[in-house]
Amino acid sequence: MSSQERVIRAARQRRQQTLFRRPVVKRYKLMIPGPVDVPDEVLEMMATPCMPHYGKDWLQIYDETVDYLKRVFRTKNDLFIIPGPGSATLEAAVSSLLVEGEKALVLVNGFFGQRLDVIARACGIQTRLVEVPWGEPILPEQVQQALDADPEIKAVVIVHHETSTGVLSPLEEIVKVTHARGLPVVVDAISTIGGIPLPVDEWEIECCITVANKCLETPPGLGMVSVSGRAWQIIASKADKRCGWYLNLNVWRSYAREWDWHPYPATVPTNIIVALHKSLEQLLEEGLEARYARYVAASQMVRAGLREMGFEFLVPDAYSCPLVTVFKGKPDLPADELAQFLREEHGILVAGGIGPLQGKIVRVGHMGKAASESYSQAFLAAVREFVKRKSAQR
Repeated sequence: MSSQERVIRAARQRRQQTLFRRPVVKRYKLMIPGPVDVPDEVLEMMATPCMPHYGKDWLQIYDETVDYLKRVFRTKNDLFIIPGPGSATLEAAVSSLLVEGEKALVLVNGFFGQRLDVIARACGIQTRLVEVPWGEPILPEQVQQALDADPEIKAVVIVHHETSTGVLSPLEEIVKVTHARGLPVVVDAISTIGGIPLPVDEWEIECCITVANKCLETPPGLGMVSVSGRAWQIIASKADKRCGWYLNLNVWRSYAREWDWHPYPATVPTNIIVALHKSLEQLLEEGLEARYARYVAASQMVRAGLREMGFEFLVPDAYSCPLVTVFKGKPDLPADELAQFLREEHGILVAGGIGPLQGKIVRVGHMGKAASESYSQAFLAAVREFVKRKSAQR
């Protein structure tokens, strides 16, 4: 072999090693608002042999998963598992309940409320906003005033828990105000279903949306939407005015009714659904109330520790969701510097602020493994170390 051939061969080997080496994945404790660190038993289900997305064996798992979800949603309504992110499922609900040219009242008190406005307008829907400063809740009287001022509004769209701030708006009261006007509600419950009480049927919510990777403690990739009988009546009345296919809820219902061997319009990610099935089994075995209480206990532990260290919270207790704690940085304890310290020196990932809150706050999730005492204690110990180190530098 000539020297030139040896050089070419060595270069080819280096290129192959670069192309096929395993990616370096650092293991962090995820204490962000999502995705979450999921239980090991759920992760193991992702590694089981891949199943076809049809057939008797698969449909038993799929049907059970839908049934489990209905129990968590506390609904008997139709419920669909739509592969994709939560934003896709929100678009499916908004664009199915409303058609181009109609008007929605969108309630905005943070980043994800703004996202709902963008989604609606991208579907050709006109929007009127109830907009309050980030960190404040939407109040029922504000919704009532907006509805009184604009008779053209056809639906109300709301984020239940605004994870950009940690605010939990009073959803039940807002739904009552909306229904008093005879209007349907689309609820972004992406960060609440499975984490705090949200009885869909009792509150008569027309469309309620969540995802796998928050309180349902499953890897990302699935959205879910429940659709009430009243919502179907509204959707049916506008069927000839609607375009689109994959995100059209009419399409999903037709497959669920007519294709008993394949009750969805496209291939579904079977391994994520198998993992979701396992996670829902664990949730229901633990019990919804017990799960809610565990999340509350984790948030109370973290907040008590932060108060002892002198940190202030963004949101008053009355409207603060137990699933995410949001606290402010200080001039001598910068929020972004604290987040970097937690990541680099303790392997703990927390989230910073978005938009006008960038660099001003730290957001700590209490879902998944982050609801455990070990995660909470590790977080508090690391924050105490950061405070002590910064104090010594002054």
